[in-house]
Parts: sequence; structure tokens; C-alpha cells
Amino acid sequence: MIRRISTKWLLAVLAVVVLPFLGFAWFVDAFVSQRFSEDVVRYHLLGHAAELSERLDNAVAERRKDAHLLAAVQDVNRCLAGYREDTVDFSPSVEQMFNELVVDIGSTDFVVGLDTKGRVVVSSSFATDGKPLDKWTTTMLRTYAWADAPWFQEAMTEGSASIDVTNFGFVDEDADVAPEDRYHFGFAHRVMGKRSTFSPTVPVGMVVTLVPWSTVQSETEEFGVSRPRKEELGDLGSETLYASSYAWVWADDAVTILAHKNRSLYGSRVDEAPVNLPKMVAAARSAKWGMYPEYDFAGVHKKAAFRHGRSRAEGGFGWVVGVGVNTEDVYGPIHSMTQTLAKASALVLLLAVVVTFLVARRTTQPVQDLEAFTRRVASGDLDAQVPVHGHDELSDLARSFNRMTSRLKENNEQLVKAEKDAAWREMARQVAHEIKNPLTPIQLWASLLKRAHDDQSPEFENILEKTIDVVQKQVRTMRDIAKDFYRFAGEHRDPVPVSVDDVLSEVLTLNSAWASEEGVELTRPERPGASGVGLTVLADPDELRRALVNLVSNAMEAIDGTEPPEGRSAHGVEAWVEQDGSFARIVIRDTGKGISDEAQEGLFQPYFTTRSSGTGLGLAIVRRIVEDRGGSVTLENRGDVRGAVAALRLPLHGESTASKPPAGRSGSSAGERS
Repeated sequence: MIRRISTKWLLAVLAVVVLPFLGFAWFVDAFVSQRFSEDVVRYHLLGHAAELSERLDNAVAERRKDAHLLAAVQDVNRCLAGYREDTVDFSPSVEQMFNELVVDIGSTDFVVGLDTKGRVVVSSSFATDGKPLDKWTTTMLRTYAWADAPWFQEAMTEGSASIDVTNFGFVDEDADVAPEDRYHFGFAHRVMGKRSTFSPTVPVGMVVTLVPWSTVQSETEEFGVSRPRKEELGDLGSETLYASSYAWVWADDAVTILAHKNRSLYGSRVDEAPVNLPKMVAAARSAKWGMYPEYDFAGVHKKAAFRHGRSRAEGGFGWVVGVGVNTEDVYGPIHSMTQTLAKASALVLLLAVVVTFLVARRTTQPVQDLEAFTRRVASGDLDAQVPVHGHDELSDLARSFNRMTSRLKENNEQLVKAEKDAAWREMARQVAHEIKNPLTPIQLWASLLKRAHDDQSPEFENILEKTIDVVQKQVRTMRDIAKDFYRFAGEHRDPVPVSVDDVLSEVLTLNSAWASEEGVELTRPERPGASGVGLTVLADPDELRRALVNLVSNAMEAIDGTEPPEGRSAHGVEAWVEQDGSFARIVIRDTGKGISDEAQEGLFQPYFTTRSSGTGLGLAIVRRIVEDRGGSVTLENRGDVRGAVAALRLPLHGESTASKPPAGRSGSSAGERS
């Protein structure tokens, strides 16, 4: 199939058109994806980590500013100092101020004013939803040991303190709330005031603002890279690119998880179970901003970046913000582009195949027509002429083909005539040569007989008898020569089912007297494992008998004048029948002189003989008889001892198969010659 011109054209077009598409798709998948992973994704992960860290730091600064501003309000100073002017109570106005911060701004859960002993002087009384605080929460605010907190003394001494993530217990333990709603971070700012009009300014307490941790948790969930910036990612920034990404927050020790989409990890250590990622801890502690080493979490391969927030000295908490994404999603757009290129390649391939097929069909059709007419010419139809259309190179080829067939027809007619003449001449020469030999002694004895008659010789009667005897013998010889030529001409009757075993037995019986006279053992040996009994072939029984007689005669004549091989007292000719697949195989082997290398090449050629007498048609007749029935014949030297083996194979007729060998007779396995 690949030898066809149309196929070669198609393969060439595919190589020229499709391979570049496939190469480009591979390049995009192998190199562009790597560039995307190493550069673009790195840039965006680092950028988002920095942006989220900055937003959290700004939120912390805003909430710190709330505490600072409240601490500077004069009414707060007077309320915490217990200052009374004209018996005015400042607590209601301060409480209202605290409630406005909680309800209206909504960034703070609790605002508490403490005196220098850590006792609650005033606090917010409403929740962010505008409802009054429940009794549990109010009681816990009033009874919490504020003065025992480590940041209390820091705020009183330094003027302000940051309160890291803490579960204060201000939410009822039985309440059905999210874990992040139980945690708060905040700020404490010292309040300076006077206890009377003429007293000096001294610390009178502090303002504490507590921010719900849910604001940070929601910020990490909503920010993330689930909202990629398309102005940075371009067409590759599909909505599904970072669908699996999320952010998280660690404490300033770079090992404790504070915020994560999996709330069960709150407070867990990154370098311990169930996370077990100590390399991430080492990376976060080694730099302020960078990429984590690629890692596997929950069986998924990921890429991530980190950024440290502002330290406590800088007004922040030193939180470590992380942003990660599944590696599979990183390559999603590239795989999508590769699939698009693959589809485009498939479309181009289809178009190329269709166009190439149409062009190749129109171009190669004349070649196919020429090939079909060539087969007709090869089968002997020299009148075949290819239709000619157009004036291109293929048309010129068709015209040349037609001229060639015309000349071939003329030459073939001349050749046939010449071959017939040569065949008749050769036949005449052979017949003349074969007949000349018996005519010569006839002529000599006839001349001798005439001279005796003319001379009235007393030996005339004896010479007459001898002459008659010579003439009769030579006439029989010429009759045999005529029969050989007749048989070689191929005249035969319609085939009939013939028992191979019966014909071989008959041939061996006919030659048994000759074998006995020559001292040759003519036998049918036992051949273990097979038998020729019951094998039937389609043949002319006389022709098959003649072929076997020729083979047995050749074997007997090969023995004549030679000594038996070493280890044997007499020569032997063995013959048997066996089944060889769907063929009957007749084997005849002798212990004669064998076949010379020179004789091997011309054994079955007409008129070839190694003897001084005969027409040389015996083996040629055998081959014609066998091949006319779809069989084959071989004659070669034996491999074990001196001698030759002839094997004649004929197709079995019908369902005939060899039966089990009777006692005293069996065949050999197919193919055995020695």
C-alpha cells in the first residue's frame, strides 16, 4: 500500500502540513508551559501574597488607629479618670461612642474601657448586628481578668500593645458559631487624663478594641488567587485557572496556623502531623518574601508563595501570609491551548487528506489504468490499448505503452512462429537421431543378406535368421522411441480416483523378476508412525504407473555395475507410501551410485540422459504427469549412505487418509528420506 504514488503524496503532505502543527503543539506544551509555570505563575503567586499581606497590614493599622482615636477622646479620658464636672456622667456618651464603632463601622466586636487596675469601666453593649449583647457575653466582659493579660502592663507602660489571636471566651460555648467567630485580635491603648481640674495628666486606664478573627479568615478566602487579574494574565487567565487556589495565615513564629480554609487546622504546627511540611517552615523562616518549595498536600501537588507582614515593632503582628495553587490548574490553560492546536491539526489533517486524495486520484488514475492494461498484456492480451486523454507526460506514457503492445504483438507472432519452427526442427532432429541408431544395424544386416544371396552363400539361411532377428529388435526399439515422444506430448485420459498403494504394489510386482535377476532387494520397509494404505489421488492410472515404473527403473539402472555400499551384502531399492498433510507421498530410494553435481541441474529437462541409450524423456515425462495433477517430484542424493531418493507428491482426493498400518507394513513420517 505504501508503494502507491497516492499514498506517498499523502504522507508527504502530512509531513509538510501536520508535523509543524504537532511540533508547535509540543513546543507550547513543553516550553511555553514551563515558562508559564516558572515565570508567570511565580510572579502572580508572589504578587498576590504581597498584596494580601499588605491588605492585612493595612486592616491592622486601621483597627489600631481606632483604639488610638478612642483613647484620645476627652470624654473617654474623663470617664476612665472618674472625673466629674457639674456632676456630669460621661459613661453613657462613651458607651454610645463604643456602640457606634461596633454597629455602624462593623469592624470591631467589642470595645472596652479599663481603669488602671484592669477593671471594666465602660464597654460596648451591642453586637455588630445591632442587637444587645447577651447576658453571657456581658458577664464575661465584666469578669475577664484583663489585668492578668501580658499585653496589659505593656500598654500601661509603653502606651499601646497589640493583642494577638486569642480565644477570650466571650462567645457562649454552646453557641452554634464558626470557629473563627470565637477568636479575636485587638489593640490596647493607654488613656491619659486628669482626675480633677487642677490635677496633673496621668494614666487613667486604657481602651481595648477586639476585632473578630473572621475578618482575616474571610479575607484569606475571598482574596486568594481565585480572582486572577486578567490584565496581568491576558488570555491565559481564565476563570478556572486558579479555581483550586487559596490563602492562609501563620503566626509570626512561621509555624503555627492561624487562618486556613480547613478550620480544623487552627493552632496546628506546619512541621508536625497532620501537615508535615517542615521544608515550608524552613523556607518561610529563611526570607521575608519568596516561593515555597513545591510540595504535596492531601495527595495534590502544589505551588505556593509567602510574604511576612509588618512586625510588631512596625505596628503589625508579623503574620506570614501564604498563597498556593494546584499545579494541575497551573497547566490547565496550556493544556487547553494544546488541545486547541490538536483539534486544529486534526482539521488540517482532514482537509489535507481530502484534497490530497482528490488530487492523487485524478493524477494516479491514468497510472492505475496503465497498470491494469499491463496485467492484461502480461496475461497474453496483446490487443489491449490504453485510452489516451490529454497531452501531459502520463498521456505520452500511455501512447508509448500502446506502441509497445503493438510491437510486442508483432514480435510475439514472429517469435511464436520461430519457436514452432525451432520446436519442429528440434523434434525432427531428435527423431532422426533416435531412429538413425536402429536403422544402421538394419541396413548393415540387409546389405550382408543381399551379398550372401547374390553370392549364393551357404550361410544365407543363418544370415537371414539373424537379419530378421535384428530387424525385429530394432523395430521394437523404434516403437518404444515413438511411444516416449507420444507420452511427452502430453496426451492423457481424464483422471479417476486411484489407490496409490495398489499402483505402487503393482509396479513393484512388475519389477520383482528384474530385481531378482540382478540380485537387488526390492522391498517395502516398515515405516513407524504412518501408512499409505487407503490414500487416493485423482490421476490416470496408466500415467501414474508409468511414472513409478520410470522411477523404479532409474533406481535399478543406478545400481547396475556398482558394488553394494559398505556394511551391506546386496543392493536394495525401497519404496513406500505415506501421508504428508493433504498430499500422498511416494518415496523410492536406492543404494546406487547417486547423482553427480553436473547431472543434478538437468535431471528433469527433456532429452537429458547420463546413459548411452534412451531418449532422455523418462524423468521429463514423470514431472509432466505429476505437475499436471498439481503435484511435485524431487530426486536427490541420500544423506546417510550412498544412493538417491525420489519423492513424488500428489494431492489427496476427497477425505481419504492413511489408516493404521497393518502388521508387517507401515510408512514413514512425512519428509523422511533416509
